[in-house]
Amino acid sequence: MANVDRIGRLAADYADVGDFLTVYIEEAHPADGWSFKDNYYIRSHRSAAERIGAASYLASRDRRVTVVADAMNDEANRAYGGLFERLYIIQDGTVVYQGQRGPHGFRVSEVEEWLRNYRQVSSGGSTEEPTLQVSSQSIGSTDNIIQQPRTVDPC
Repeated sequence: MANVDRIGRLAADYADVGDFLTVYIEEAHPADGWSFKDNYYIRSHRSAAERIGAASYLASRDRRVTVVADAMNDEANRAYGGLFERLYIIQDGTVVYQGQRGPHGFRVSEVEEWLRNYRQVSSGGSTEEPTLQVSSQSIGSTDNIIQQPRTVDPC
């Protein structure tokens, strides 16, 4: 969650280029598990309501990015290898950028570079395709694995 502000600024700066979505997966550093000082106080999720509550809290930190919660069976996390955090760019149902696993591979600057290049290409300012294309994996619908956050009791 340390990158919430950076992602929010990126979403605001590139709102004309795309939509931004955070999929909240299992808590990597739960208060009742392996946690560290000055982290958010979020316990391990024992139910979908608790996970959605944690996702709602994250969404309240920055309204510029839509936040959804992974299902309790962690289907989105397993499908995209999100643990602990990971950045993707999906264009027309195809993964065009897959970042390395975080926290060390969580490079917002790479996503920003891709978006900047894409904006330049789309506006006719360049004939080069955006860089950092690392995958051409097609994705299916995530309707069954992602739940919209809603107001629930804090976890």
